[in-house]
Amino acid sequence: MHKKIALALGAAAAFALAACSGISNNPIPTGGQFAPLSNVSASCGAPAEGFARCFSLVRTDLGGGDPNGYHGLYRTPSIEPLSVTPDRRHTPTPSPSPRPSSTPGPTPTPVPTPTPSGNPPGYGPADLQAAYSLPSSAAGAGQTVAIVDAYDDKTAENDLGVYRAQYGLAPCTTANGCFKKVNQTGGSTPPTADASWGQEISLDIDMVSAICPNCHILLVEANTASFADLGTAENTAASLGANAISNSYGGGESSAETTTYDAYYNHPGHAITVSSGDSGYGVQYPAASQYVTAVGGTSLSRASNARGWNETVWNGAGSGCSAYETKPSWQTDTGCARRTVADVSAVADPNTGVAVYDSTPYSGQSGWMVFGGTSVASPVIASVYALAGNGASVTYGSYPYGHLSALFDVTSGSNGSCGSSYLCTGKVGYDGPTGNGTPNGAAAF
Repeated sequence: MHKKIALALGAAAAFALAACSGISNNPIPTGGQFAPLSNVSASCGAPAEGFARCFSLVRTDLGGGDPNGYHGLYRTPSIEPLSVTPDRRHTPTPSPSPRPSSTPGPTPTPVPTPTPSGNPPGYGPADLQAAYSLPSSAAGAGQTVAIVDAYDDKTAENDLGVYRAQYGLAPCTTANGCFKKVNQTGGSTPPTADASWGQEISLDIDMVSAICPNCHILLVEANTASFADLGTAENTAASLGANAISNSYGGGESSAETTTYDAYYNHPGHAITVSSGDSGYGVQYPAASQYVTAVGGTSLSRASNARGWNETVWNGAGSGCSAYETKPSWQTDTGCARRTVADVSAVADPNTGVAVYDSTPYSGQSGWMVFGGTSVASPVIASVYALAGNGASVTYGSYPYGHLSALFDVTSGSNGSCGSSYLCTGKVGYDGPTGNGTPNGAAAF
């Protein structure tokens, strides 16, 4: 699914987002950068002026439309997940009823029964953990990953239960203290529900579960997708003690980012990750902020090499030179006088995408779906930070630059036209679309 935001500075020092192409049936807006994909659509609709858009893309060729069904074709772990012909037969999933309680208190979320016909299409936790050599079964206890998104996802906790049950992960619920959902000021009254951002939320919390199943999950829902509200939610996530905070949204740069918005992301002692964007070569904010880890995107596929996997630049990943942000001291590339995007990367291509469960219908899609976009990569990297447990000591996005041996270098592919410069082309060593590379264990975080 495609996501794109073109943001410009408004007269009142606000971000102004240009209208994007349609939400559900149009190809990814290219901005002249890369070929559109006809089999994906954007999760979040075109934003209003002053609002951000999430960077989450959903495959539209795997079935859908039944909010109670498992969609698409299922696979066994040995079969490549996406090279299949869609099968639109649905296996309904009964909705379990909570057990009555004789005493007041939270009602435990029932553990859903996984689909009996194998795993859904798209990479699951075992795939991602293997691809990035992660210590997911042993690490992450005591860590909290926060997800900052806009609007409310009413079914977030139940859908998370379906995802975790499907892959044999322990329940993560409000009742057992693993899952917590708050509004942008930390309260319990949720904002208005929005099904499109609900898909983004489901993707984000599923990726935390996939990468760091021992982590706690804090979902902070902003009142709207304005940068002021999202920034307020960012401050709340930090104040509530999240070790890592993931942000899968953005817009074009403006001078307001350094004078007004950077303060929301300046939280030393908290690893903050931000998607680099899904519109190809070009810089998005807040990925451009000097206070965050900007996360680019790759295409991830199985291979017969020693690693068992291969990665190339995903052509939708954002990258380039910031127009406003000061260059951090740990960035030494010579092609940008200011901040360069990205720092690291992870899987983002919707055609090598991840499995996500969301029961709330949006644009004819619900149930099990395959997602891509740098909205996948940001929570993946935030969760790797949590596995490493170094959030309190890392300085913004600097840590991977000093630990290159614990990263897989991505050396091929391009996300646009920049004269074959490293700013848009995969190279040995640092490049814009994938930064220093993808996780090879958690030691670079």
